[in-house]
Amino acid sequence: MNKTTTIVLWIAQITAAIIMLQTLYFKFSASPESVYIFTTVGMEPYGRIGIGIGELIASVLLFIPALRWMGGLMGMGLMSGAIFFHLTILGIDVMGDGGKLFFMALAVFVASGIVVLLERENMIIFIKKIRPA
Repeated sequence: MNKTTTIVLWIAQITAAIIMLQTLYFKFSASPESVYIFTTVGMEPYGRIGIGIGELIASVLLFIPALRWMGGLMGMGLMSGAIFFHLTILGIDVMGDGGKLFFMALAVFVASGIVVLLERENMIIFIKKIRPA
């Protein structure tokens, strides 16, 4: 991996992890915004807590070199759900946030996708190791 690719990978990892980690406080503290969102989509409180745990795990995996791709896939999966609910039930603007949560979900999705793309060789190696020949 060349220097530019390494820098892009680190920027993508850090971006996805910081956004997911900073939203954990709101999920785990049952902030009114989080409770509203998860009540609206019918997943309060277990979905809020479960998604928070998933985001924490994804964020940690993003910094384990052999498992970065897994953190990226988890981030993409989690944000796919967020994007889906914004586009179908919640709307882009939630409680007057001007679309901030929606665009943060998009940013995590893209950053996680970049991680998966750049770490695809490690993903293939992992799959070959666990798959019986």
